[in-house]
Amino acid sequence: MKDLNFPISFTFHVTTLSNDFSAKDANGRTVAYVRQKMFKLKEDINIYDNENRTRLTHNIRADKWIDFSAAYSFKDAQGKEIGKIARKGWASVWKAHYELIDQHQKLQYHIREDNAWVKVLDSVLGQLPIIGGLTGYLFNPSYTVTDLNDQAICQLKKEASFFGRKFKLSKLKPIDHEDDERIVLGFMMMVLLERRRG
Repeated sequence: MKDLNFPISFTFHVTTLSNDFSAKDANGRTVAYVRQKMFKLKEDINIYDNENRTRLTHNIRADKWIDFSAAYSFKDAQGKEIGKIARKGWASVWKAHYELIDQHQKLQYHIREDNAWVKVLDSVLGQLPIIGGLTGYLFNPSYTVTDLNDQAICQLKKEASFFGRKFKLSKLKPIDHEDDERIVLGFMMMVLLERRRG
């Protein structure tokens, strides 16, 4: 994932059996195809350079079986760890909170859900017949990355779509290329977890 041109759009493939999505940049170029391995006790996600899965570029793997407060390591194609994302267990029960950690195991960024009520309404009304099918158009949570000085860096927003399958990641402030990659990988893992929660 080199020379990323923001915003990056994530679109889930609802016609496949696996939990997978494509990431495209502002020019419509596919920058990644993300595929979650099925029937794994630990989360295991492969990231390829395109939908044909011709070249593996990254892997994300959980350190625990239960993902309540797990950390997910990002590795490049050579198996070198380039960072991780960790869910803040109890802090994430009401409002999602994750930490992005760099390759030196140092806290670099926070990712927080902007408004927990949006997710609550989406989950509750999503259980109702007929109305449940429309919640993807009505309730769209967003998540913001902040640095250690509490400055907003990037934001991921769920877009109005059937089955809640579209998300857009926008950059709010210039950052280093290495951080671009780590933030995008973090959101790729986070969106898989949060989309499953509702």
